[in-house]
Amino acid sequence: MGRRSRGWPRTNGGGGVAVIKSIDLVGVSTESWRDAAQAALAEAAKTLRGIEGMEVLETSAVVDGDKIKEYHTHVRIRFRLDR
Repeated sequence: MGRRSRGWPRTNGGGGVAVIKSIDLVGVSTESWRDAAQAALAEAAKTLRGIEGMEVLETSAVVDGDKIKEYHTHVRIRFRLDR
């Protein structure tokens, strides 16, 4: 029931049970955590069909002195398996 609250579908529209797979990726950007998340999604979209959602799991950064050098965003991307 908790998973349903995150927008995860229960059926494939035809009355059967849907199968959703997820993968974790870390996007990297020199601009922002948002850009890093977008980079991860764009990379996933190159090879995955049926992407239905994305959850941001964690953000972090590489620093150089007092400046952020790279923004890292760890995301989980959900996609429906074709049958």
